[in-house]
Amino acid sequence: MAGHSKWSNIKHRKAGQDAKRSKIFTKIIRELTISARDSGSNIDDNPGLRAVVEKAKTAQMPKDTIERAIARGAGGKDGNELVALTYEGYGPGGVAIFVETMTDNRNRTVSEIRHAFTKSEGNLGTDGSVAFLFDKRGLVVFDLVMEVDDLIEVAIEAGAEDVTLDEDGSLEVIALPESFLRIKNLLEESGFEPSSAGLSMIPQTLIDLDIQTGGKVINLLEMLEDLDDVTGVYTNANFPRELTNT
Repeated sequence: MAGHSKWSNIKHRKAGQDAKRSKIFTKIIRELTISARDSGSNIDDNPGLRAVVEKAKTAQMPKDTIERAIARGAGGKDGNELVALTYEGYGPGGVAIFVETMTDNRNRTVSEIRHAFTKSEGNLGTDGSVAFLFDKRGLVVFDLVMEVDDLIEVAIEAGAEDVTLDEDGSLEVIALPESFLRIKNLLEESGFEPSSAGLSMIPQTLIDLDIQTGGKVINLLEMLEDLDDVTGVYTNANFPRELTNT
């Protein structure tokens, strides 16, 4: 397993969290609502909802906002028209891109996503065209870990599938979807506070890009991320250090 492509690292460096918080909250609220609507509002019986709640907490979403979104989904209010859809395609350099959305208008969403791909020298594909290049996993990220060996030991003993240390000092713990929340909680109980945690699409292999192509891919990913209906964007692009360190 290759690990994620450092796209999330680039996102955090290029934009302040305060400026993005409103849009992030909107996306997470949609996820909470549709998960509660489709699979129930009890997080003990709905691991998908439990994962989104953890994401909301990591984003510092107020507790009452989380509870209202879940209640809205469970009660069927404002949530009946929302549907979860995924889109797949290829970007510059032949990199695979997997997009998760929550939408109340399929035509609008696919039109906006197709426009982003076309404008950025990419191509929107059909269902299944790139999904096989990714594995769904739980991803727990820690920034600037001081006690690396201790964290790795706890993660491995807890059953993590993989642990990687990045050049920027961050550490990623990858786990099967059904066990990642348990592992995350064990790490927190051991004194390690994650910077982010949630379900992710992890690329099986990475495609190396030069600076010019990498810049084009980043532009496409940013266009997709900025769409209101998009809740997640994943790629198998391996960006050059000049782009990941800026």
